[in-house]
Amino acid sequence: MTHEHHEPGHHHEHVDYGDAIREFRTDKDEYFRTGAGSPLPPAERAGFGGIHYFPVDEAFRLGGLTLEPYAGSEPTSFAIPTSDERLRPAARAGTFRFEVGGVPCALTAYTFEGGGAGSVFVPFLDSTTGKESYGAGRYLDLDREEDGTYVLDFNLAYHPSCVYDVRFSCPLTPAENRLAVRIEAGERLAEG
Repeated sequence: MTHEHHEPGHHHEHVDYGDAIREFRTDKDEYFRTGAGSPLPPAERAGFGGIHYFPVDEAFRLGGLTLEPYAGSEPTSFAIPTSDERLRPAARAGTFRFEVGGVPCALTAYTFEGGGAGSVFVPFLDSTTGKESYGAGRYLDLDREEDGTYVLDFNLAYHPSCVYDVRFSCPLTPAENRLAVRIEAGERLAEG
């Protein structure tokens, strides 16, 4: 099972950013209820009340980021462990450097065999992990923009499919992608 690709549709007319994110979330809830590839077990789909989210916050949309060559001490090619105790071949594609609330942060981006050119997978842990968000982290799928940069939009951060059904094989977030800040954006767990 590959990681999923979730991204709001591109519209030709101007759509407010917050409205576009909310429309994307509504469409995703509908897909979870009715889509053939929904990660929800069939018995849970009809009563599904929707995914829980942090409020849309444009401050968590970071554009114009460069994917810097990976310069860490870990091997570039490695096997990423998964939720079902398998190993999936992956590569460290590079590092994004940015700030959240004035705190310098870095996340490593990964690629998998058969992935598209310019597309990277960014799993992460943050200070909401294990409390307001899933204990194994959240995911972002990023495509390179026409100018070669990337947009790191945490409002699009999503939980892996194994949150909904253990039959999915989900990559576990490497320790190098632990952020020391709260990312109050994207998918969250239900209250309580």
